[in-house]
Amino acid sequence: MFKTLIAFSNISKNPFTKSPLTALSRVISTKPWLKALSTFSHFPPPFAQHSEGGFPDNPPDIVRRMCHVVYKTYEEGDKRLCSVPLLSPKLSPEQAVTVIFMLSEKGGSMMALSFFYWAIGHQEFMLHLRLYITMAASLITTGNLERAQEVMRCMVSNFGSAGKMKDAIDMVIEMRNQGLPLNLHTMNWILKVADKLGFDDLVKYAFSEMRDNGVNPTVCSFKPIIRVYCKEGKIAELENVLRTMQENKCSLDAASFTLIVNAYCENGLEGRVFRLFEKVPEMGLTPNVINYTALINGLCIRGRVKQAFEVLERMVAEGHKPNVYTHTTLINGLCKKGWTEKAFRLFLKLVRSESYKPNVQTYTSMIGGYCKENKMGRAEMLLERMREQGLVPNTMTYTTLIDGYCKGGNFSSAYSLLEIMVQEGFDPNISTYNAIINGLLKKGKAGEAYNLLEAGLKRGLKPDHVTYTILMSEQLKRSNTRLALALFGRMIEEGFLPDIHTYTMLITSFCKERKVKISERIFDEALRMGLVPSKETYTSMISGFSRDGNTSSGLKFFQKMTAKGCLPDAVTYGALISGLCKESRLEEAISIFHAMMEKGLIPCEVTCVTIAYEYCVKKGVEDTMGVLEKLEKRLWFRVVNILIRKLSSESHVDAANGFFHKFLDEGGAPNSITFAAFANACYSSNQYSIASQLSSRIAAVSS
Repeated sequence: MFKTLIAFSNISKNPFTKSPLTALSRVISTKPWLKALSTFSHFPPPFAQHSEGGFPDNPPDIVRRMCHVVYKTYEEGDKRLCSVPLLSPKLSPEQAVTVIFMLSEKGGSMMALSFFYWAIGHQEFMLHLRLYITMAASLITTGNLERAQEVMRCMVSNFGSAGKMKDAIDMVIEMRNQGLPLNLHTMNWILKVADKLGFDDLVKYAFSEMRDNGVNPTVCSFKPIIRVYCKEGKIAELENVLRTMQENKCSLDAASFTLIVNAYCENGLEGRVFRLFEKVPEMGLTPNVINYTALINGLCIRGRVKQAFEVLERMVAEGHKPNVYTHTTLINGLCKKGWTEKAFRLFLKLVRSESYKPNVQTYTSMIGGYCKENKMGRAEMLLERMREQGLVPNTMTYTTLIDGYCKGGNFSSAYSLLEIMVQEGFDPNISTYNAIINGLLKKGKAGEAYNLLEAGLKRGLKPDHVTYTILMSEQLKRSNTRLALALFGRMIEEGFLPDIHTYTMLITSFCKERKVKISERIFDEALRMGLVPSKETYTSMISGFSRDGNTSSGLKFFQKMTAKGCLPDAVTYGALISGLCKESRLEEAISIFHAMMEKGLIPCEVTCVTIAYEYCVKKGVEDTMGVLEKLEKRLWFRVVNILIRKLSSESHVDAANGFFHKFLDEGGAPNSITFAAFANACYSSNQYSIASQLSSRIAAVSS
């Protein structure tokens, strides 16, 4: 580095003893990084004699004229060279490099810098790499490193806009070996430009180079890398960044924290988010309404609405007033959970509020809730109320209503609303078409659905991942997995990344076909894609293993599910219990059944009957009664009723008799079908007296 500086300084100290270009050429020839960039055949030969103005006579006329114009303009005070024209014939990029060499030698590096800024303002010079390197080298020789860094930042901006960001970053790093150390300001500028242009890989590359070369990141450095890791869902890397920020005593801004909250929630790590809320005050941040709303939204998306309301209470307790977006998020969560009336009460609270009023998104969420419950009258009423409030329904509002009509089979209303939507200036998008196509397919109107899709394509609409998922679902329903996989491949070719719902659909289909190995490979592929398996994904895998007689693998998936913070529901537990019962692993099944009950989950009748039957056959009536005693009374009556029929069909007359008497003891009203099944079992096993005694008791109870 120092040899380079000395060589450059010798050139400027002895401008007339040897040709500056020859001397500089000798220096550059020893540096591979500059030699590769240089083509000295384009440079003028050594100065033989000098003209009146001090510039050589032998460079091309255009170079000499440009040097004179710049020199004169600069000396007259126009240091920005605003009045300098593009000479005719035009200066080539290589000739512009020569001008910088000559101006640096005769007029000084600042005059050369003025010309440099003039040059890069023109398209023909903007992406000529040697222009930047030559200018930076000139400034390095004079020790003006800050201006040299400025040149590098210009290079980063211009090359980034042209898609050549990597070349610019590599050159900035290489300049470190030529006397220009890596500079925090320049590295932050690289991160900012790469982030703004969406070059995520280059953000990671620049951040890594920055740390490897001993440049300590600041708050500005961390923002782009946080955004990238959040976008990619790389939680481990994100946590390393947060740890480094704490070690460097860097503060965290609210916008970055919102991204982090969203990333954690999208990856099913809401539990860690709560710990982060405790930690961020140490990083100089007090969580705000937007941060809390992001967490509430994440919880609502995962169906954890009760926890979302707990966060709301905490937020209010800390003095933060929820805004319309907070309420809209909660209303949306309640509607998706099927708690529409609770959502409407919250909606009315917002209507009566003096501070905030429902917006278009709030109305659309509420309309969606009613559409989901097929309460289209209420949905239409809200649409009218929305208009009365001066709010204009958008494409999403209309699409939500159209979807509701289609799910209810009311296609005439859906098409009528579609016409109104167009009349009011809203073009139906692919989501609108998806809603109608999905409804038609589910009602068996495949021909009409495909005709509508074709009409949409002719209008210039392009299928999205939802379109492909709907079409795949139709093929899977018809057990046409080959065509479904072909659509899956086409979807990826078109650049649409399948979401976890698409993968779950394939997994469920193959599990039903008892092709669990294929389902497992699809599950692993979803993980490699960075997707977070949902409750339905895990449940499908567990059901597949249980159906295939491999409940041990199902239990492993169940453990993975709970470890990832994905909460199993009654269906998940039921699939596991069913598999264990089939494999006669009764104690494990009972343990899981009790665990489910302790979590407040209500087992379905099939699960209860399955475990009760197996337990009754192995342990007897009394022990089985203990298993069922925690069931809600109405569910208990339904389960015992079915259990009696099942025991009777398998000729377990004594056990069926015991449950029948217990059923009557608890005040149950006997079912004629159940008694007929029991009586037939008694007659088949020649136990007429048992049937007769029970018949007499039923008659006595009825009277």
